[in-house]
Amino acid sequence: MSDDCQMKRRLFLLSLFSLLFLTATAQVNTITYAQLEQRVSNPDTVYIVNFWATWCEPCVKELPYFDQLQQKYKDAPLKVLLVSMDFKSKLNSAVTPFVKKHKMQAEVDFADRNNDQEFIDAVDKDWSGALPATLLVNTKKGIRKLYEQTFSYKELNNIYQTNK
Repeated sequence: MSDDCQMKRRLFLLSLFSLLFLTATAQVNTITYAQLEQRVSNPDTVYIVNFWATWCEPCVKELPYFDQLQQKYKDAPLKVLLVSMDFKSKLNSAVTPFVKKHKMQAEVDFADRNNDQEFIDAVDKDWSGALPATLLVNTKKGIRKLYEQTFSYKELNNIYQTNK
């Protein structure tokens, strides 16, 4: 095999390895309340924002439904955001491994906050802080609803269909 062929083969294998590594690495970004508000302000998209934590059993149980909804409507003006409310110290040790292990498809962000209560009140003054909580935002129609409950896939699909 010529040196040129060997070099091309190595580059190909290196590219393939890099692609596999990047695909397998869970990406969890931090997001402040201000960034979240900016994110959900696009009037051409309906946002479903789920607030969850790795230690919250009902949260973990319903997370696949959010992924399923995002996949079903991947070509629709819907964006599912999963915002982890875990403690900051758990971002690398619990949240990122959890996202990777469960191969979550929806966008996962980590709530970057100095004060839990200020973040909770900013999201919705009536939110008790209980998890899971889900915020639906449709700026075009002036809809902003917070749900303090767990969802089945059918219920989640219904709130999207009703408010899109």
